[in-house]
Amino acid sequence: MKEHGEARERKQNREHERERKQTREWISETARDRTRETVRAHLAAWWETNARDLPWRFGRTTPWGVLVSEVMSQQTQMSRVVPYWTAWMAAWPDAAALAAASTAEVITAWGKLGYPRRALRLQECARVVATECHDELPTTYDGLTALPGIGDYTASAVMSFAYGKRVPVIDTNIRRVLSRVFLGKESMGGAASREERDLADRVLPEDPERSVVWNQSVMELGAVICTAKKPVCEHCPVSGECRFLAAGRPGLGERRTRPRQRFQGTDRQVRGLVLNALRAKPAGRQVIARDEIEALWKDRVQLDACIASLDEDGLIDMLPDGSLRLPA
Repeated sequence: MKEHGEARERKQNREHERERKQTREWISETARDRTRETVRAHLAAWWETNARDLPWRFGRTTPWGVLVSEVMSQQTQMSRVVPYWTAWMAAWPDAAALAAASTAEVITAWGKLGYPRRALRLQECARVVATECHDELPTTYDGLTALPGIGDYTASAVMSFAYGKRVPVIDTNIRRVLSRVFLGKESMGGAASREERDLADRVLPEDPERSVVWNQSVMELGAVICTAKKPVCEHCPVSGECRFLAAGRPGLGERRTRPRQRFQGTDRQVRGLVLNALRAKPAGRQVIARDEIEALWKDRVQLDACIASLDEDGLIDMLPDGSLRLPA
């Protein structure tokens, strides 16, 4: 009899503990919901008054214009992109116009945005859109990622910013902000982890219109306030809800979400020198002789290797006499 009573008591204790656990989880989930809503409200208000007035924002361009801005902004600060984007869209306002341009014109217009292969991939994308999509950008994620050079981030950004769809947009800035605010730690960098992707989807508002504002405001906060090395926490609209700040900003500066890349003396610098020399020539006569090329860089082995890589990437043509030109 006594044993039955003890078993019943143990069973009751387990049930009470399960109920207490469920209550704690409910309270915790309620607190997380309240935090998410507070962060969303504060960020939306901040975005309303502090968003940079970039020419591709606020419905002032086409979906193609949004895609061009996203390709140009990869690994390049948005403030640097503005004059290039403006000139680019004036010259080639749609995919068909860009598809019809010469390669030399495209490379020249890309200027000093860096990573010029992006320009060629963008033109390749334009040719597919112009010929296979009737000059209309696809309206689905799968359709966008099927285009040359368009990956997950760019497709998601177009779906959100151009088409107003509820899609998590995950870039370096967004990952850093979400990780700091909701997880209380730095983003590790590299490819987005499953935890980061789950978090991005979980905190994204269900309403499509609110989700667009959320994506834009979180990205903007990471670009101008919640920066990698020197976050301006005293001006952050969500500092009161930030677990990273509350924990004393653990590990700040110990790892970067995008490692700083050395430039001086690299192949990138040499390739840039060659392309800049070609761009500086008058249109239609963008050729430099061998002696001009050799004056650009003392290390002939590195120079020749860089010229060969530019040729392989389709960014230059090597002529029989050793001179170089931009592709026709």
